[in-house]
Amino acid sequence: MSKTSGLNDSFQGFHTQTWSQSIAQLEEAGTNYVIATVLGTSGSTPRASGTKMVICGDHIYDTLGGGHLEFVVIEKARELIAQGKSAQVIEQFHLAANLGQCCGGGAVILFEVIASEHMKLDVYGAGHVAQALIPILAKLPVQVRWIDNREDVFPEYIPSNVTKVVDEFPVEQAKQAMANSAFLILTHNHQLDFELTEAILKRNDSLWLGVIGSDTKAKRFKHRLMHREFAESDIEKMICPVGVSSINGKLPMEVAVSISGQIIQLYQQYNLDKGHPAKQGSREGLQWKTLKNALVLGNAEGESVIQESTSEQEQTIKAQVISE
Repeated sequence: MSKTSGLNDSFQGFHTQTWSQSIAQLEEAGTNYVIATVLGTSGSTPRASGTKMVICGDHIYDTLGGGHLEFVVIEKARELIAQGKSAQVIEQFHLAANLGQCCGGGAVILFEVIASEHMKLDVYGAGHVAQALIPILAKLPVQVRWIDNREDVFPEYIPSNVTKVVDEFPVEQAKQAMANSAFLILTHNHQLDFELTEAILKRNDSLWLGVIGSDTKAKRFKHRLMHREFAESDIEKMICPVGVSSINGKLPMEVAVSISGQIIQLYQQYNLDKGHPAKQGSREGLQWKTLKNALVLGNAEGESVIQESTSEQEQTIKAQVISE
């Protein structure tokens, strides 16, 4: 299974970074994360309005005061991260009625989901070629999951833009991967390579699929996929042998450089496609009315979680969201 066994691999007490310091680190690594902010409170609550914490897939930074509220906020944040897109969501929590906390107040939480613009790449296999390739990918604007079923083959140092995943059944990781991810199969097992290829093609939402091997391996895989009733157009999505064809050589570093050239071409095209202007008239983010209504919702005792904003306060908030 994945190296992360609990809700939190670590938390604020084990980090030197505050929530604000952590953002620079997560941005550099191309990691998706959520900023959770206490917009307002009523009654007795663990922390005051304006308190923030940052949540990503494996870690949290800073705290909203602990307890069940924080537990639920982390769960909600990770549900939003799994959707793979930027968003802003407001939720109201009643500490006594819903969460069983003795302080008994209420809190409105703003979840700001920051989805990295980096291309997502899943690398399967931690053998010699992958060991040569990963240090190259560490210098490129890509977000990598490095997956193998053998804990002991991974190096001690893992780059900041790479997440190590140890799973006894790597095919399950292929099924759970984010949509529009690129996939690179470099395992030591031809049968596992085929099972991964089959699972990824079945998803029908991959950005790219590269498989290490030879022309003979490619022909065998294509023949087996045809017998599994895959359409020829789907089979052709598999790039095997992977790598820039003009770069020859069988040394791990030679193969890694060849593959990295193809990945550079891929993410450059990906960035060009992402740069297309939004459709005219499209509107994203929280609308002012949505935010305002959330701020004045009553808690379980009928008290206002946040009182009506003054004119000056309204203008400040309106500047941070899309007004209607």
